[in-house]
Amino acid sequence: MTTNKLDLKLRPTQISDLDTLFQFQLDKEGGYLAAFMPKDPTDKAAYIIKYTKLLGEPTVNNQTIVIDNIIVGSIAKFIMEGDTEITYWIDRKFWGQGVATKALKNFLDIETSRPIFGRVAFDNFGSQKVLEKCGFVKIGSDKGFANARQTEIEELIYKLT
Repeated sequence: MTTNKLDLKLRPTQISDLDTLFQFQLDKEGGYLAAFMPKDPTDKAAYIIKYTKLLGEPTVNNQTIVIDNIIVGSIAKFIMEGDTEITYWIDRKFWGQGVATKALKNFLDIETSRPIFGRVAFDNFGSQKVLEKCGFVKIGSDKGFANARQTEIEELIYKLT
């Protein structure tokens, strides 16, 4: 499947989406690449509470990625330490098909805050490519504790102006 032929849509995330989106974060390989996860990514109650609250937060733009009426991921804008940041998660079954790139391009059409930053683990080459294809430029790096890896790792910082 390629995204050119898929009917990819973004829609505001609903509470009813959270069960499906929670399941995606249980994927060990996805968690490893995301790196910066909650201390206990299997704590569904904490996940539901956190994201239900975020859905009502006016500075957050949560969108669910849907292809052919199937939830395949999520994408969101949030504010952290005064910076506008982007995050996304794609169900591993859809990796390598251009879903993240198409979803991010579509998201950037509706989320016009600039500058907007993306942060990615140093070895998450797929996500680095997605950001670069969407016009983000690598501007630096930082170090942080990655719960999914239980160690401090380098995180690359990208910016779109």
